[in-house]
Amino acid sequence: MATETRNRLPLIELGAAELATRLEGGALRAEEVSGAFLSQIAGREPEVQAWAHLDSDDVMAQAGRADAQRRTGRPTGPLHGLPVGIKDIIDVAGMPCENGTELDKGRVPSKDAGLVARLRSAGAIIMGKTVTTELAFLHPARTTNPAAPGHTPGGSSAGSAAAVACGMVPFAVGTQTGGSVIRPAAFCGCVGFKPSYGAIGRSGILAQSPFLDTPGVFARSVGDAAMLAEVLYGHDPDDRTTAHGPAPRLVQVASSKPPVTPTLAMLSTLPGREPDPQMSEAFASLTEMLGDLAFEIALPGMFAEAARIRARINHAEMAKSFYAYEKRGAEHFSDELAAAMRQGREMLARDYLSALDWRAVLNGGLDEIFERCDAIVMPATPGPAPEGFGSTGDAIYNGLWTLCGTPAVTLPLFETETGLPLGIQLVGRRGDDARLLRTARWLMEDFVTRQQEGS
Repeated sequence: MATETRNRLPLIELGAAELATRLEGGALRAEEVSGAFLSQIAGREPEVQAWAHLDSDDVMAQAGRADAQRRTGRPTGPLHGLPVGIKDIIDVAGMPCENGTELDKGRVPSKDAGLVARLRSAGAIIMGKTVTTELAFLHPARTTNPAAPGHTPGGSSAGSAAAVACGMVPFAVGTQTGGSVIRPAAFCGCVGFKPSYGAIGRSGILAQSPFLDTPGVFARSVGDAAMLAEVLYGHDPDDRTTAHGPAPRLVQVASSKPPVTPTLAMLSTLPGREPDPQMSEAFASLTEMLGDLAFEIALPGMFAEAARIRARINHAEMAKSFYAYEKRGAEHFSDELAAAMRQGREMLARDYLSALDWRAVLNGGLDEIFERCDAIVMPATPGPAPEGFGSTGDAIYNGLWTLCGTPAVTLPLFETETGLPLGIQLVGRRGDDARLLRTARWLMEDFVTRQQEGS
């Protein structure tokens, strides 16, 4: 019965793994898949505004070439014929990449970013460029939240999260320097995965803060997130933070049964921002549901400094990375960006350099916790997406993990009474990405099973 139900679902409601299976078996053509998602975009884009660049003719031409290649019988990649959205700070050859700023109006790269080249090698269809905030910072973009049009979708990967959440693409790529993958995924109601720092190369991607910038992915399930991320992992010769050696088998591990039932450390809040009552209630219910599989923790006192330290690094590196933009046209900067650039210019070298030491110190404190658990679980955001478009929401529950370079994934497990998504975030030890995804998939499936049994 479950198989019959899946067979009757519209294409846009099928997961990426299911679509890949049908494409490989010949039950679907890439042109059918791309056409279905383009139809969804046509219906939702006027309201959601997730796309900075979309060329339907180019999408269908890519799909046609994918179908032609499959007919030859030659080997195909794991994403062959699957559409992917690309955040508009990531270069795609021949497509505009304007980085969310008037200062890059009309910019068209001639070379693919490293991760885009990996996507093409895997057979993906580059659907187009998704909306980003200004230079991937805090000034809100035009994208709306598909789950609640009057509320922010978050940022800076606003378009990527919104496009996945409303079925415009099966998955998309974004980046996180503070909370720009986890926060919009939580606000819009999809899965967001930020890998360990250095897992995915950043060549051809706008640099804001090289010590923090981390590419990530959006999908509708943990398995689909693992499928996309696995293609992107690996050494990038133009990014020295990436390591040589084989990439982890994310899909195989994430889809496997944990050897023992996971143990989870429950972190209900971080210093400086208590969750709102709706999130507190949801998190308490999850803790109660997990029972003996969970234990509550509080982070050591030094973690109270993490938000300040992360901002110090971010602002100092922005002042260098965006200096050329400042010289060309600082008058085009938003108030948020101008203030951050000013703080970066005023930063003392000793303060910036000492801030870089905190990653190792904080991870030392986390190691003691990870000796007792498979993952730390906490709210992905302090609450649901705020109403209005005056900000992109609070990233305080995300920035710590970006500073530490640890992998994090948010799951759309709860909703408010009015239907706003509430994301729950899992965090793993740095470098333990596959195990984190396995634990996240277990939690999501176990949670759903318990909910169904209780209904």
